[in-house]
Formats: sequence, structure tokens, C-alpha cells
Amino acid sequence: MKISSQLLMLMPLAIGIGIAMTLQTAINSQLREYLYSPLQAALFSFLIGTIALAILVFFQPAAKPELADFSQIPWFLWVGGCLGVYAISVSIYTAPKLSFLTLSGLIIFGQVIMSMIVDQFGLLGTEKTPVNWQRLLGGVVIFIGVLLTLQR
Repeated sequence: MKISSQLLMLMPLAIGIGIAMTLQTAINSQLREYLYSPLQAALFSFLIGTIALAILVFFQPAAKPELADFSQIPWFLWVGGCLGVYAISVSIYTAPKLSFLTLSGLIIFGQVIMSMIVDQFGLLGTEKTPVNWQRLLGGVVIFIGVLLTLQR
């Protein structure tokens, strides 16, 4: 991949996701101390996020879907919200036990492994991008990095 001005602009946005996810996990882990379970903390987090999204969508100039449009969505596309529930709830539970660095490393490693599988086979409507030795080596290096974070 060539380094382009678009790539240079997108990289900080992607890094920002990692920053936001770490801060979100830290905040939600503290929120759990005020509530009674990781699921309740996740529910509160999703509720606030849903309100924020509703406001953004309301003011967005794009057309809004009709109720009938939702029946056209394939069943497997409804799973995204459940995956979010899993990710947020489990991160709230595991972050204080693993450390934020180790949790983040494991999350990134999981993303890299699943991304390689999705790319290799073109799953979920994505373009096939074969896994070569450089990409595989990158995954191994990340895994070694995660192992190093286990040392305290």
C-alpha cells in the first residue's frame, strides 16, 4: 500500500478509535463500581451512546429509513449490536483483571486474526485480500508483543 495523503489523514482517525476504546473501557470499568454488574454498566453506556446517535441521525441531512426498510436487512446484519454488547460487557469485566495494556493487546490480536480470515476468504461481502507472509509475520509480532505485556 502506498502512503498517500488520504492514508495519512485516515491513520490518526484509526488511532483515535484505539484511544477512544481504551478510554471507554476505563470509564465503563469505573461506572461498574456505581452499578451492580458489567452488564448494567454496558447498558448505561449503550443508552447514552444511543441517545447521542439519535441526536446525530436526527440532524443528519441523509434520508431516514422507513420501518419497512428494516425488513429488507439480512438477519446476520442484526448481529452487530450483539457483538458490541459482548465487546463492551466483557471489556468492563476483564480490564481491571488483565490490565488495560494486556486487554488492548489481546483485542488487537483478536482483530488481526479475524481480519486475516475475513480478508483471505472475502467474508461478509468484503473484497478478498490474500494473507501473505508479511501479514502473517505482522500477526506473529503482535502476538509476541501481547505476551510481553503479560510480564509485570
